[in-house]
Amino acid sequence: MASVNPFNLSDSEEEAERPPNETVDTERSPSDGAPGPPLGNPFSPPADAEPPTLLLSSNRTSPSGEGIAVSVAATSAMAGSADTRVSVDVIAAQLLRDQYILTALELHTELLEAGRELPRLRDYFSNPGNFERQSGTPPAKDQALGPGGPLNRAGSISTLDSLDFARYSDDGNRETDERVAVLEFELRKAKETIHALRANLTQAAESEVPSQERKNFKSSPEIQEPRRPLEKRALNFLVNEYLLKNEYKLSAITFSDENDDQDFELWDDVGLNIPKPPDLLQLYRNCGTPLPSPRDTVDVSVGVEFGDLAGNCFPQDPPKKPDLLQQQQAEMVEELEYQISLLNNEKQSLAEQIKKLQSEIQTLKRSVSSPPPATLDLGSQNTSNLSSSATASCTDHHSVPPTDNGQYLDIRGVSDAETVPSSNSTQNPSQPHPQPHNKLRSRPPVQFDQPNRKLSPAFQQALLSFCRMCSDSRLGAEVSRIADSEESVMLMLGRCLPHIVPNVLLAKREELIPLILCTACLHPEPKERDQLLHILFNLIKRPDDEQRQMILTGCVAFARHVGPTRVEAELLPQCWEQINHKYPERRLLVAESCGALAPYLPKEIRSSLVLSMLQQMLTEDKADMVREAVVKSLGIIMGYIDDPDKYSQGFELMLLSLGDPSERVVSAVQQVFIPAFAAWTTELGTLHTALIPSLLARIEKLLMQGEHGLDEHKLHMFLSALQSLIPPLFAVVLQNAPFTSRAKLHGDIPAIEVTRFPRPVSPLQDVATIIGSREMLSALLILYDHQLEHEATTGWDSLLWVVNQLLPQLIEIVSRINVTSSTCVHEFSRFFWRFCRTFGKIFTNTKVKPQFQEILRLSEENVDVSAGNDILTKATVPIYATGVLTCYNQDEDRKLLVGFLEDVMTTLSLSHAPLDSLKASFVELGANPVYHELLLTVLWYGVVHTSALVRCTAARMFELVLRGMSEALVDRRAAPALITLCSGPEFSVRISTIPAFGTIMETVTQKELLERVKMQLASFLEDPQYQDQHSLHIEIIRTFGRVGPNAEPRFRDEFVLPHLHKLALANNSQAVESKRIDIATQLFEAYSALSCCFISEEVMVNHFLPGLRCLRADMEQLSPEHEVILSSMIKECEIKVENRGMADAQGSMSIASSLVGEDAKTKFLSKMGQLTTSGAMLANVFQRKK
Repeated sequence: MASVNPFNLSDSEEEAERPPNETVDTERSPSDGAPGPPLGNPFSPPADAEPPTLLLSSNRTSPSGEGIAVSVAATSAMAGSADTRVSVDVIAAQLLRDQYILTALELHTELLEAGRELPRLRDYFSNPGNFERQSGTPPAKDQALGPGGPLNRAGSISTLDSLDFARYSDDGNRETDERVAVLEFELRKAKETIHALRANLTQAAESEVPSQERKNFKSSPEIQEPRRPLEKRALNFLVNEYLLKNEYKLSAITFSDENDDQDFELWDDVGLNIPKPPDLLQLYRNCGTPLPSPRDTVDVSVGVEFGDLAGNCFPQDPPKKPDLLQQQQAEMVEELEYQISLLNNEKQSLAEQIKKLQSEIQTLKRSVSSPPPATLDLGSQNTSNLSSSATASCTDHHSVPPTDNGQYLDIRGVSDAETVPSSNSTQNPSQPHPQPHNKLRSRPPVQFDQPNRKLSPAFQQALLSFCRMCSDSRLGAEVSRIADSEESVMLMLGRCLPHIVPNVLLAKREELIPLILCTACLHPEPKERDQLLHILFNLIKRPDDEQRQMILTGCVAFARHVGPTRVEAELLPQCWEQINHKYPERRLLVAESCGALAPYLPKEIRSSLVLSMLQQMLTEDKADMVREAVVKSLGIIMGYIDDPDKYSQGFELMLLSLGDPSERVVSAVQQVFIPAFAAWTTELGTLHTALIPSLLARIEKLLMQGEHGLDEHKLHMFLSALQSLIPPLFAVVLQNAPFTSRAKLHGDIPAIEVTRFPRPVSPLQDVATIIGSREMLSALLILYDHQLEHEATTGWDSLLWVVNQLLPQLIEIVSRINVTSSTCVHEFSRFFWRFCRTFGKIFTNTKVKPQFQEILRLSEENVDVSAGNDILTKATVPIYATGVLTCYNQDEDRKLLVGFLEDVMTTLSLSHAPLDSLKASFVELGANPVYHELLLTVLWYGVVHTSALVRCTAARMFELVLRGMSEALVDRRAAPALITLCSGPEFSVRISTIPAFGTIMETVTQKELLERVKMQLASFLEDPQYQDQHSLHIEIIRTFGRVGPNAEPRFRDEFVLPHLHKLALANNSQAVESKRIDIATQLFEAYSALSCCFISEEVMVNHFLPGLRCLRADMEQLSPEHEVILSSMIKECEIKVENRGMADAQGSMSIASSLVGEDAKTKFLSKMGQLTTSGAMLANVFQRKK
């Protein structure tokens, strides 16, 4: 029904321009949806009267929810009667013109609360200039600064909320009250906020009892329902009120103290929106005659109980006085008569609108080739039925969402009277293939019990308008329609999910993935599916690992459900769109999706579009984790690709990814890409004919180009790839063997030894995985070992290729690498170790070792560098020793290794050949403590050898193996062997032990052992027989410079520095200039290294500075430019000593000395950078001084 508010139909420009769908909002009260009389309603009861039980107002929401269209029709129907009414805008203008500012403010406030803001009043009260004055007098009528004259500006802020017009009186301006007025306003606002929060608490308290408990109480009436917090507070208030009214003051005080959490002076403390009930006496008197409960009312559309709605339509009111009730009833009758006339006009306008919409529907049906989704047939409804007219208004485009295929039970426009089936519902329900949108029509109409009443439809409509339902919004329209089929559910989800997702917490959005995927799978509209998949890939801003796994799982499930065509058309575009996303987590999701979706894509797309996408990301993406995922996805693609023409592209991708600067990317290549690519080449038959030869050719080319500087990174890259191909190569040998067809799985098959194969880097490099099962591999291994040991290999092409082509080529490559490069030696050693362990012990003993032994012919006359017989000096020796002979650790294998090393040491020593190959072997083996005892056994063989050359070699090898060796082993075996060497007659052997003694000084902390070493070195320095041993002095100084910085400080201060001082002093009197140059060179390097150590003041003054001065004396004659560096060192040391003395006096010696030490170190090293510290270069400089 329409209201009789004279301001309902405004003539203002804003009212005229407002769209129809805003009418309901302007008529609805903003309080909380509770019905109430409109502002200015002449039929509303007095302010002090309590509201009647049924009061019709401008809040006129129909039960069908179609208040929008009804209001539009009512506006047009009442246009004729609007001429006799006064416009709100005219009234506002008159009030401002006559300076009725307070009245205008009241009108503005009322219109704001009604949702009908007037531009004129809004502009006036939002302009601070209208409330300013030049003097301190109250507003005057003759002021012309605004329509109503200016006012004083508020003290706090220049807005309407901060104005208090009560302070302007005839007494003049009260400036001192401005702050009080502002505080009063803020207090009023705070109370309003408290009341609003209390209302929310009231609703929460109402719902505290769980629904299951309520059901239990309803099913068992004998059990009393527990008291709710709201009910407790209301009863407490009524009890306290009863006690006060009946003079039980002490009891009231006690009762109030026991309920100190409640304010008994204010009913709103119970609940803001809860009406106050009668007192206890009145409740007692009326308890025997209860009033009719509104819970008997049934929703005519779906039969929903009144208590299940959002809130009660209206509260139960107390009885009224007879005269007051009669007056209110008379006013209600007048209002109802007026509203009935308005509804009649509204009905006529709606009937015209229905006809117009029906004609539009028919036009649209004729304009398309296939019939559009059907909606409820409006033409079969009786236009005299008010509910039917409300249903027709649902078709207004302002309130109805996009076409829903008619697969919904629309509760917005259904009423009790609408029981006559439409023409569509009379179709034969036994049609063989009914259309989905006709499912609703095949159902019989729902019947509702009709009351035996004679209420008019208009009265019914107005009565049901108090049921607070909302369908004039998108969400209201969705809620008011119930899906009746699977397709309609998908349509509804497709419309709602885009609105739900942004309002879900990022940390919980993965919970929406199943809903999004199911909707995307089953939704009939491609555009909606694309939007949903777009939401899926953009669901989380920066998804973590777990969230990405969840999305990928969903994508795979989607792909399995929809098939390759839709995966290509719907999922891949989402990946392509985010290939260059700014967040690496999103690009990582794309890279992982390409691999996860590979099995479900068309094969043409796998080898073209997806491969190109991944290649682009591999070359362009800067994030390591993205490229790592790309490499893994490429490996998966290689497992499903079947186009032989893509082999070259796959090989280039392998080389490109192997050259990646990130270790994690290279690791992914070795673990995933190369095994998958090798499996494909195995099927193509190109593993041993194309892939492995290509890598070997690149290694040979790299070695040829690196004669003056090998690129060790590239060598490592190629060797790692080659090493990853060993398991698939062995699988090829097994699968192509003559005995493969004889392998049988039934019977007792022994388990494979745990140590039979080296531990695979990834499951894809496990030979059992490549073969298919461990049982099959075990059966093949038994036949393989038997074939190698007892039968010929004729016809075994794959094995013959390994023996006759691969092995010789590898041995040739090994002989060409630089033996001094520990990295290259280590890489090839690992490769041969894995190669021999994979192919087995029998293969190693019968095929690999003979080829190495044929090349390494161990005889003295064969070691001749000039004649080209220098194979023992190349890397073949350490790689054979560490990569082949260490594969198996049984006694015969260890004996073979010991014998080989002894023979090499003897041959190289007697041939005066370089010892680099032997040193490389000892370094590589010494890195593993397992071989320390074995190496000491080899060295003891050299210690007791008859040849002094062999003993010298053994002495020098001790220096290499002592690092990392346990102190017990050093004390038990190494030190005695060195002392044994020192007891020999040859000075050369004794001198060769000095570096080993220095290593003991550097690495051992055992005092007794250090004392023995100290005594041996002291004998070298103090024994007269060594005074003229120039080479011994050179070796000692070199050793002191090497181990001094790392040796024990006490050993350095008490032994190293004093003896260096003596050697420098003795060198000043050296007559032979060449020897003097050699000693000076070594002393310069030793002092340069030791100058960075912390040296006590006493040692600095007594030994270090004097030694430097002696060395400077030599340099003054040999090289003046080096003398400059020594002078600087001496000066810095002197300053250090002086500062230490000052620091001692001040109690902060350590801090000052460390700072000065750092300065000295920095300056010294900067000056040293100008010259070389190489002994050979310094010697050349001194020689040029001759």
